[in-house]
Amino acid sequence: MGSIAPRSIPPGGADAYSDLLRDTRGLRREQAHARDQWIAKLPEGRREEALFELEVLLKGLATFANPRNHPGTPRRAAIVAQDYREALALARDGMTRVVALCRVLLGEQERAFVFQRYLEMLLPDDGARSRLVRGTQTQDTPEESLFLLRHALTNLLEVTGGVTRLQRVPFRLFYATLSVAHREVSQSAFFNPLAALEFRPEFDRITNVRLLELMRQVPGEQARRLVALTFLSLFRMLRYLALLEHVVREPRPAGVVYLVLSVLRSDARALTDYLRKQAGEQLADSYERELFKIPASQITGKYEEMMAEAHRLLTIKSTLGGIAANVRLELRRTFEHDLPPADGVATSELLRAAVASITGNLRPALQNAVLVLGKALGARLDEHGVFDDAAARRSLSSRLRRDVWMFAQIVRAFGAKARSTPSREDRWSGPSSLQFVREFLTYFAAMGYPLLRAADYPRFDAFISALTALEETDLLDPQRLERAVAEAEQFHAFLSQLFEQIGQRDELKGVPFDRRVAAESLKLYLGD
Repeated sequence: MGSIAPRSIPPGGADAYSDLLRDTRGLRREQAHARDQWIAKLPEGRREEALFELEVLLKGLATFANPRNHPGTPRRAAIVAQDYREALALARDGMTRVVALCRVLLGEQERAFVFQRYLEMLLPDDGARSRLVRGTQTQDTPEESLFLLRHALTNLLEVTGGVTRLQRVPFRLFYATLSVAHREVSQSAFFNPLAALEFRPEFDRITNVRLLELMRQVPGEQARRLVALTFLSLFRMLRYLALLEHVVREPRPAGVVYLVLSVLRSDARALTDYLRKQAGEQLADSYERELFKIPASQITGKYEEMMAEAHRLLTIKSTLGGIAANVRLELRRTFEHDLPPADGVATSELLRAAVASITGNLRPALQNAVLVLGKALGARLDEHGVFDDAAARRSLSSRLRRDVWMFAQIVRAFGAKARSTPSREDRWSGPSSLQFVREFLTYFAAMGYPLLRAADYPRFDAFISALTALEETDLLDPQRLERAVAEAEQFHAFLSQLFEQIGQRDELKGVPFDRRVAAESLKLYLGD
């Protein structure tokens, strides 16, 4: 159970977005219908918000069992030598919140639960108690399924309370305790959100018409699924941030906050791994299928069209790779530098400040990823009602100004490094001379490519071609590097001009640029 693995993405048709919403959880049609009817009967108000929080926390009990999803600087000590007592106490606080949400969603049926618990403790006969328990273990309805979850987690809450009274909780005991929660959630017929990259219509439905059109216009079934999956995942992570802002205002938020954070980290890792490992292959397969549909007699006439389509899919692949690299970099920075570790020391005030800081940093990063992917598909989504409110515009512009300044420093350093060695022979001798080039290509994938897309750089193709030529050789070619450096210098000049232009936007008037804060951010990014 070390991490939550994504279920296989279901095959889709023309509307991959609807397929993902309907099929990724794996509910049977009658179960999905029963769940929809149950949700419709819930009291108005926060019914969807309460259900979403419940499912995120259920998933969090599983993802929090993996220390890779805990914030804080990675520890040097072996995992078996670490004490997880405080981490388990945080998980127990999360369980308390889960039980409270179950009570809210059960409504009047909560009384039946209390009465059944009373009977279990009252009955002296083991056989009668066993018959009573068996009689309440059906999951034919969402109410029964939720009742069972409430029952199991209430018992586990008692067990966890006893475990946390120990002086020390080793990792195996911490993991085993949360494995029980994992098992109970995985056996729930109607409330099993454990798979990564899974979506629900009640939480994840996208209403922006232009965005829906974009997803449906992507050629090829696999390419459509890949794009829809990316959009849905980015919007789901934005919803996690909104949930964090809500739960951190609770009187004792720590346990709930850390469970939500662990789900954010797990889903972000699942998305970035999927894009890095699957995007190229799936886009190539999609193109191949479309190509083989063309009769041999029409190949010549379709040549230009298919070449244009190939270039479009290459653009999508590069964009998805840039999004994956950027999200991965942002989450590493957030979890290793901006959040207090899960050691029970952080006060509620410190957590609230940390959540405000990370949401202020991550939200524009995720929003920008959505806009960059939209632009790669041929649309300015911010002009079609996506993130176009005043607060979003200010946040995105401020973030873009900072990123432009930071990458301008990286580009300038790359050019200076390449031109600093006096001897051409010395400059390219030995494998170590490749290191700064590899580093620059890594930073470009995570920061530079999204900037090229977002800024409509006029020499986009020339810059990409020069960098691609560097990647295509194991030994550094002086001519290729000279060309890349020349393009980088032109890009630096463009970034410098763009930095000034962004500062003159209406939403940033009166908002000074803090170079010290930007420099500190750059150090953290480079440190990764």
